[in-house]
Amino acid sequence: MSSTFGPEALKLDLPAEVERIGTHLREYLTRTRRRGVVVALSGGIDSTVVAGLAVRALGADRVFGLHMPERESSEETLSISTRLSDALGIESATEDITQILEAYGAYRRRDEAIRLVCPEYGPGFRSKIVLPSVVDSDSLRLYSVVVLDPEGQQHRYRLTRAAYLGIVAATNFKQRVRKALEYYHADRLNYIVSGTPNRLEYDQGFFVKLGDGAADVKPIAHLYKSQVYAIAAHLDLPKEIRDRPSTTDTYSLPQSQEEFYFSLPHDRMDLCLYGKNNCVAVEEVAEATGLRIEQVERVYRDIDQKRRTTEYLHLPPSLVTEVPEVRERSFHGQ
Repeated sequence: MSSTFGPEALKLDLPAEVERIGTHLREYLTRTRRRGVVVALSGGIDSTVVAGLAVRALGADRVFGLHMPERESSEETLSISTRLSDALGIESATEDITQILEAYGAYRRRDEAIRLVCPEYGPGFRSKIVLPSVVDSDSLRLYSVVVLDPEGQQHRYRLTRAAYLGIVAATNFKQRVRKALEYYHADRLNYIVSGTPNRLEYDQGFFVKLGDGAADVKPIAHLYKSQVYAIAAHLDLPKEIRDRPSTTDTYSLPQSQEEFYFSLPHDRMDLCLYGKNNCVAVEEVAEATGLRIEQVERVYRDIDQKRRTTEYLHLPPSLVTEVPEVRERSFHGQ
């Protein structure tokens, strides 16, 4: 069949979208009586675009960039993110969070969890956790930890529930420590904090509650990742970042977002999510993505499952009784 569905479905009026986001940022600052925006810069495409949008909307003097490496960050992360802040002309600071993580026991707790399945894990070892592909099988997908020993030999171990939860709980310290520092600088400057999730991450719960999921504004949460890349090109943001593969930059071994969480590379995942959200015929989505119909259906089931299992991440605090006078209070009220 000849399909009319494809990447063109995700095309935007880029100048209009940039202005719409900028208007939202300016209006929010006015309502909250804050002076500017703090953006955590990871060297990735999402934080780069958020920073670029903020500079376009507010001016470089009202955007503050924060670089927060730790001992397991990629060696190139800090150099790329600092080149970005220099290119944008924004003030920035570097906060190495290694000592804070050590004080929390983040690395120790993570290693203890890995040793539940790999008893020899210790100094000199590196690791990451991975999921099998969703498109190849309907089998239950379970996380494994990939371990690189000091001799350079790679091993893979199926994670027990306790090991998986322990690893994730310990690594979540990284996002929560970074967020605490973002809010420190925001309070110091009387700024707001901008989140950086794109639509895939926001929809599928690819964030840490009260970590990278916490923010005052999330300017690109409605944008598919392909659209984020398009805005990056429109804003003429650094090509080295636009060409850089998306990574989690969370574990000590290099790790793509696909092997950690998403079913597919972002361009095909965008089309699957858009197709599901907009009731596009499965046959058209399959043709546009180069997948078989049964593979698209597996991706759809995975989307639904992630929405169910991560719903908690989106929930606000639960109150026994609503407090209506708080909900009804305007920004210009008390």
